[in-house]
Formats: sequence, C-alpha cells, structure tokens
Amino acid sequence: MKILFAAAEVSPFSKAGGLSDVVGSLPKALEKDAEIAIFTPLHGCIDQKKWGIKELENSEMWITFGNAPHKFKLFMTKLPNTDINVFFVQNDWYFSCFQEVYPRWLDPRYEHERYVAFSLATLEYAKQLNFKADVIHSNDWHTAMIPLYIKANYKFDEFWKDTKNVFEIHNLAYQGVWFENILDFANMRKDIVYNEWGCEHYGRVNWMKGAINYSDKVLVVSPKYAEEILGDEFGEGMDYTLRGHTGKISGILNGIDYDVFNPKTDKTLVKNFDIKSLKYKEENKKAILKEFGLEYKKDRPLIALISRLVDQKGLDLIRQVEHDLMNMDADFIFLGSGDKEYENLFIWLSNNTTNIRTYVGYRGDLANLIYAGSDFFLMPSRFEPCGLSQLIAMRYGSLPIVRATGGLDNTVVGYPLDNSTGFKFWGYNGWAMKEAIECALAVYKDKYTFNAMRESAMKADFSWKKSAQEYLNLYKNLINC
Repeated sequence: MKILFAAAEVSPFSKAGGLSDVVGSLPKALEKDAEIAIFTPLHGCIDQKKWGIKELENSEMWITFGNAPHKFKLFMTKLPNTDINVFFVQNDWYFSCFQEVYPRWLDPRYEHERYVAFSLATLEYAKQLNFKADVIHSNDWHTAMIPLYIKANYKFDEFWKDTKNVFEIHNLAYQGVWFENILDFANMRKDIVYNEWGCEHYGRVNWMKGAINYSDKVLVVSPKYAEEILGDEFGEGMDYTLRGHTGKISGILNGIDYDVFNPKTDKTLVKNFDIKSLKYKEENKKAILKEFGLEYKKDRPLIALISRLVDQKGLDLIRQVEHDLMNMDADFIFLGSGDKEYENLFIWLSNNTTNIRTYVGYRGDLANLIYAGSDFFLMPSRFEPCGLSQLIAMRYGSLPIVRATGGLDNTVVGYPLDNSTGFKFWGYNGWAMKEAIECALAVYKDKYTFNAMRESAMKADFSWKKSAQEYLNLYKNLINC
C-alpha cells in the first residue's frame, strides 16, 4: 500500500502549528505497514544543510498557471529516524523567498496561488517519480486543491485512475475562500468543479468545500469535533455541506510522538524525570521561574499557557478576569504569538503584575521547559479540533485546565472523576474559567489527590499506536471498497 501525504508544514523541518506535528509523526507509526512519501513546500526557513536536504537530479519542471510558466525543482531527505522520503517542492516565487511558513500580511490572492502551485506540482512530481499512490492524504485547505485536480484535470489520467483521496480537516475555520478567477490561474476545469456540489460556495471558490465533496473520505482530528462541526455553532458555514456527507466523515484522535515528547530523555530540560522520579520535575520549575524573573516558592503553583494568540484559543476570557488572575496565589507564564491585541494584552500583564510573565514568540526549547516546569496547563479554547498541547502537558506531568470542547473533551478526564487527568469547564466565559482554575488550586493543596492526578495524566497513552491503526484500517477499507 502506497500513501502520499501532502501538507504545508512538516515537523521537524517546518513548524507553525499542530498540523506539522501530525504529518511529521503519523507516517512514522504507519511505516511498517505502508510505503509512504511526504510532499511539502521548501520554505525559506527550512535549514537544508541541517537536515541533509539535497536536490534530485534532473528535477527542474515548468508548469503553466494562467498564462505564465513557473519553474519548480524537487529536493529530498529522509524523515528523521525513518526510511520515509520527504520531498520538498521548491519555487523561488512562492516559497523559498520567505523565512516563515505562513508569512503575515500576504495578499490573499497570492496566498492562494502559492498552494495551487504546490498542489499541482506535487501531483506532477509524483507522476515523474512513478509514485502511484493508493491513497493521497491531503491536509487542510492548503492542499484541498488536490482532490479537485484529480476529479477534473486528471479525470481520464490512467496514472491516478485507482487512487483514493482522503482529506483531513485540522481546523474548519480556515477554508481557503477566494474569487472565481483563481480557477483560471489554476487552469482547473471550471465546468466540472465550479458548482454547488463542487467548490462553489456563496459565489466564491471554497477549496475546502471542494475537497469535502470530491474526497472519498473526510477525516477530522477528534471524534467530538466530528460531531460539533455538523451543527451551526462550530460548522463555520460548512455544516450543511458536511451533513450531506456524514457517511464518509470520521473522527480519529491525534496523537503525539512519545520519542520526541519524553521528559525522561528531553535534552532541553535542566533535569530529566519520569513518573517514578517526579521529584526532579521541581528542578525544571525552579529553572523556568528564574528564566522569567519569578521567585520560587515551594508550595506556590505555576500555571502555563502555550498557544497561538488568536480568538479560537479563548484568550478573551483572560481579559475578562485579568484582575482576578493577578491576585491569585499562583504564578502564570504565557508563551505565544499571533494577533497584536493579545500580544499587547499579555505584554501589559507581564509589565504590570507581580505574578504573570510573557514571552511573545515561540521557542521549542523554552516551550518544553515550560511544560516540564508547570503544575497546570491552561487551554480555554472557544473551539479546539483536537489540540496537542494538552497531550504534551500531560506527558510532562502538567495537569490541563480546559474548556470541554472538541478534542479537549475527548482527551482530558475532568476532576473529580476516577483517574482524573485535569480540570474542565463548560461555559464560555471568564468566570467559568476562573472557577476551574480555583478548583485546580484547591486540589494542589491536597498533595495526595494532586499527585494521583499527575500520575494518571502521565500514564495516559496518547501515542500514535492506537490512532495509527485506525488510519491504517480506514486506508485499507477505502482501497478494498
């Protein structure tokens, strides 16, 4: 069985969000049962020397978009610690010129052109390499064009005749919407795809809608989110389309790579630990408090938040109760970047409180130290398709405080249930969040309960083993149907 993964980002080469972690770790868990190729853009931020990325011989290819030819080249390396080939589509005009995966302030038309070009180049290079995939697994709107190209331009192409398309929605909020003329740029068969059962959505091209309609299977990154998106609240205007395809929608919970996120071997920590040596976790707490200029007090809890600073993440709830937080008997450390209003809010809190500190930006080593040093991990998301941060936090013995939505509800067992691994609140308001935090602080004083919860969290298995088998079964059923 041959599986082709296409994604805008792949860890450890390029990373902006959870998509990168999924595409960089799921194929590892599938490697024994399938031949896998991963295609991703060669972003300018990717360190080619570090990862041994080399250009393939005679890889130069010209593809026409609109009326203009564009030059592409193909580079390759192995996914670390695997025999999986990762192919990097290089183009100076669209990808190599940026030092970010998703550059800010891009013209939306240009952003669409980038991923149209990448998607078609991926299909053409797969043909050139004779990688005749049984399944193409596309991810989010950046590669949603692939099922449409297969349905339209490659409709009578023998090479792709038996290939099945799986489209995975990691976040329904980002659908890829632009004007009809983007289809002229894509040289896509408008007579086939631009209609209400294709990619037309309220007079615009909606790439995600097209992928939902033309894929053989639609995946969502948690069972709860698969239910939520069928309704108006979380459907993002796509709920009626999704309800028409309930038979091909499945929710499979994401996992994390336990070789990468392992407090026993993580080199970024000041002191490694595991469930049998939790006392050493405190050394990481001392280190991260010192890093942020906070005083270490033995019985004072530390609450962390690591997130993209966007509306989805529920950060407006922090604004609602900011004065309560600054007067709590606890310290807070926030890390992330995103919308200026939230960056400014967190900077203000950092500069005007004695117990809240912020790092605006992202550093993987610092993030891991925060996971390891914190007692609690705050995720007040308005919606959360799956969420990986709460899984990493539990792995490092930090108890999640989450709003019970999407994957957060699927993965966290709320106090005071048996084998509780964290704390939940349901109402989307700052006061509900504050009560959940106060509950966590009360449990912190009860060391027997707190330590039992911490052990339950660290014992919880969110490795890829179970989820990968679900993916594998889905692929096999799709191929054999």
